Amino acid sequence: MPRNRRSPGLLRSAARTAGRTALIASTATATSNAIHNRTSQRANQKLADQPQQADVMILPMSAGAPVAPAANAASADLVDQLAQLAQLRDAGALSEAEFDQAKAKLLN
Repeated sequence: MPRNRRSPGLLRSAARTAGRTALIASTATATSNAIHNRTSQRANQKLADQPQQADVMILPMSAGAPVAPAANAASADLVDQLAQLAQLRDAGALSEAEFDQAKAKLLN
């Protein structure tokens, strides 16, 4: 019975194709991981290079008669003060109760 010579050739061809595919997939994975690691290292370096925000001290308001604020300047100042309070609360410098008390003073 004659032997089929194409069979070993097909197997070798399939094995080569599978080997090439595995090599390409592993190279793509290694490249993707390297890019991800480099990107995350750069992001961490940017965060480390940024200066830390200075602590802000909020001075208590005087208990005197309320002053009639100018329309735009006072509202912008109030928004800035509320934002500073929120940052202090988020940073842990103020407790929730202290934040609420300071906010109530600003809004009244």
